Amino acid sequence: MEDGTKIISPDYLIRAYSTGYFPMAEKTGEIYWHSPDPRAIFPLEKVKMPRSLRQSLRKNNFSFTVDACFDRVIKECANRTDTWISKEIIDSYIVLHRFKHAHSVETWKDGELAGGLYGVALGGAFFGESMFSFITNASKSAFYFLVYKLKESGYILLDSQYLNEFTESLGAVEIPKSLYLGILRNAIEMPLKF
Repeated sequence: MEDGTKIISPDYLIRAYSTGYFPMAEKTGEIYWHSPDPRAIFPLEKVKMPRSLRQSLRKNNFSFTVDACFDRVIKECANRTDTWISKEIIDSYIVLHRFKHAHSVETWKDGELAGGLYGVALGGAFFGESMFSFITNASKSAFYFLVYKLKESGYILLDSQYLNEFTESLGAVEIPKSLYLGILRNAIEMPLKF
């Protein structure tokens, strides 16, 4: 970048995601490339919003936007004690967002940002990166809004990368890397726009 900020180039990021890799920063700031086996994904056809969350949505009167404040969303996702989202990652994805491959979903309550998520879209694949929440269920609500949007648009892959207790509660499962790479190849060939 012109101001001397170090970034991962958009082309490099796109090539990495296209082959099953994604970056994470260590506490030192050093970037490591991950391609886990098994790989965690959300089977889109099986993801269902729990009734309790639907009730919470009505009660909170949440509204949603896409790409309304990407820079703020990624910075809020990084704003925690233990994070893999370094300044280099933030700056890289802000540039990737300008190239229309990194996207955010925002949850709003009473005109204020309540939560959100961001990730990367290539063809019919969406790679979920991180979420944050100021209000209970705001990030989960953004997730289900994303799932609805992806299903409506014909996406076939929602990548969760690693399985953890939270992503498993949302419906993530692990599949062998070989199976993941086959789905990924088919997904990135699809002529879809987020």
